[in-house]
Amino acid sequence: MWTLMDSPVGELRIVEHSGAITAIEFSPFRDHDGRVRGDRADDHPVLVECVRQLTAYFARDLKEFDLPLAPEGSDFQRRVWDQLLLVGWGETASYGEIAHRLGHTNAASRAVGLANGRNPIPIVIPCHRIIGANGTLTGYAGGLERKQLLLELEQDALF
Repeated sequence: MWTLMDSPVGELRIVEHSGAITAIEFSPFRDHDGRVRGDRADDHPVLVECVRQLTAYFARDLKEFDLPLAPEGSDFQRRVWDQLLLVGWGETASYGEIAHRLGHTNAASRAVGLANGRNPIPIVIPCHRIIGANGTLTGYAGGLERKQLLLELEQDALF
């Protein structure tokens, strides 16, 4: 099941399967990527709650999501995504820091970056909070403009 919501970063498609969020997609949507989406269901309880929490996040009224998540990926990708969940509102971490948290050296930064880019549940699993070692914004599947906007949204926590 899926639903749509308007947001400051454009229209989002939120996908649910078996009672958990499996994807948040930025427009323009890719419908032929093999991902199971099912029918549109704007009243599905998990989707309604996700929209509610995202709306509160964008209003700066919610800093920590509490949703059932089921991202699909390799074991390494899921371990990276678990680490992303530990990077709080208004915080950032580098790809190298995430690699070290996983017990790897900086040499794994590229693999962390690739896993970060494959995160199927952006915003809730905050891949936008991961930046280059020198503090620069690096790639973001939703585009650097969206990454910048999400970081600016959380900027009040940095001061």
